Amino acid sequence: MDTKIGALDVCKPASNEVGCLPNGTAMAIQNSVPSTVINSSEATLGRHLARRLVQIGVTDVFTVPGDFNLTLLDHLIAEPGLTNIGCCNELNAGYAADGYARSRGVGACVVTFTVGGLSVLNAIAGAYSENLPLICIVGGPNSNDYGTSRILHHTIGLPDFSQELRCFQTVTCYQAVVNNLEDAHESIDTAISTALKESKPVYISISCNLAGIPHPTFSREPVPFSLSPRLSNQWGLEAAVEAAAEFLNKAVKPVMVGGPKLRVAHAGDAFVELADASGYALAVMPSAKGLVPEHHPHFIGTYWGAVSTAFCAEIVESADAYLFAGPIFNDYSSVGYSLLLKKEKAIIVQPDRVTIANGPSFGCVLMKDFLRALAKKLNHNNTAHENYRRIFVPDGHPLKCAPREPLRVNVLFQHVQKMLSSETAVIAETGDSWFNCQKLRLPAGCGYEFQMQYGSIGWSVGATLGYAQAVPEQRVLAFIGDGSFQVTAQDVSTMIRNGQRTIIFLINNGGYTIEVEIHDGPYNVIKNWNYTGLVDAIHNGEGKCWTTKVRYEEELIEAIETATGDKKDSLCFIEVIVHKDDTSKELLEWGSRVSAANSRPPNPQ
Repeated sequence: MDTKIGALDVCKPASNEVGCLPNGTAMAIQNSVPSTVINSSEATLGRHLARRLVQIGVTDVFTVPGDFNLTLLDHLIAEPGLTNIGCCNELNAGYAADGYARSRGVGACVVTFTVGGLSVLNAIAGAYSENLPLICIVGGPNSNDYGTSRILHHTIGLPDFSQELRCFQTVTCYQAVVNNLEDAHESIDTAISTALKESKPVYISISCNLAGIPHPTFSREPVPFSLSPRLSNQWGLEAAVEAAAEFLNKAVKPVMVGGPKLRVAHAGDAFVELADASGYALAVMPSAKGLVPEHHPHFIGTYWGAVSTAFCAEIVESADAYLFAGPIFNDYSSVGYSLLLKKEKAIIVQPDRVTIANGPSFGCVLMKDFLRALAKKLNHNNTAHENYRRIFVPDGHPLKCAPREPLRVNVLFQHVQKMLSSETAVIAETGDSWFNCQKLRLPAGCGYEFQMQYGSIGWSVGATLGYAQAVPEQRVLAFIGDGSFQVTAQDVSTMIRNGQRTIIFLINNGGYTIEVEIHDGPYNVIKNWNYTGLVDAIHNGEGKCWTTKVRYEEELIEAIETATGDKKDSLCFIEVIVHKDDTSKELLEWGSRVSAANSRPPNPQ
């Protein structure tokens, strides 16, 4: 019986590659100005932390105030290079830091002890699953209360203050509890450097009475610290390249597929170099959309098993060799473990390991080094891409809506495609927007983000806030279902408050459509809101905001013209009313397969 990769747990470059270490060098995190003596009033723990954030590229921090972090916030916002973005709740602050990190390479949020920490926890878990460096800062208890039998507010009523820390230990790669000044400098530096090296979130708790106290370790500009570079084992690298080249050069029609861990490996450019040199047909896994240029001449679309881009799956699954760079094969990306891939045909390249077919496996080999070295060893072979060109038939266009005919989702996205450029970015919420946005063809420079591994409904509202704050020169187009929007709607307020120009397409189909296609029930129907009325109320005449409802194609065309014309400098909220059963064909197929995987009976014991 063939071993299928889709059934196994097989072991976009940021615009600002903070934490991306050049091979063979250490990266110093430091200011561009020489160290100078700081006034004693500024030589505080809070100002030190603020300067460190600015040094790694964080110029905006997403916060929710609480009594344990108020003094810390005073000192953070006193830093000229740091802007405070006050959010409506901790969950959205965490999602915003997630979206920010996707563009900047690192993000940060600040909340209060336990009630804030446990609220932001879900967002931190999502960032962990997506390999995003995120600094989660919590204002903690007074340092004098540690080790006592006192019971504090905002806790579960026990004198043990470690509940929050223990929760964060499972979703962060490092935890620093700063309750004294002597080692605060070292604890903060270690936490931040670990986040950058591991590309995962970290947790920093700062006692509420320490943030404003000067200390000699903070009396100068922070001493630069270096991040030790990750290096490939040279012998292992050479052996891996030799074995992979021999394997691929014997193949008749090899292909290559990019996965989501291209981001954490900072290997996007190296992946494209390999595609250029090899001539192979080039595809991406759905969660890697936006990490590989879709204008590449050998790009054939998204490989997603039965719901792939037209003709893409046929080319990938019929190949006699495939190289997957940074894949994650989970039940969603494998469409219920139904991929028609064979392990003996695959080279799996993870950020620091290469596995060829059923073996051997080479450790301590960095993806970026491996792909670049392999590009020099491969024979040019464009057979798979030529086969794709032979069988490819251009997509048909949706039937044009008749006047006053209810708008269809496929017609909506036909118009969205025309809006995309290097000056836009797409954020796709969990749900049918996954599948509809996946079919968009991204022009050069157009950003694209969604959260596939964690798939937290409501993620996109906060992520849109954070992403738009990180790259104000790009206009974000966010596609959010009504069910998801109800989870996190409040921080549209923060978008307006900060003058963002996002266009939100609220797709109102009356419920949790993605869950309907997996398993339907009355719990998937939600109370309909007057969504434009809600956003108008949030706007309340302060800031720039424009809303409209569209039910027909002609109204959609007019709305897009207004949003990109007269209201181009405003936040635009377009509520699109569609039928509850108007879904992509990909969702129907994917939902049935995931449902089958979820409902497998228990194996006999």
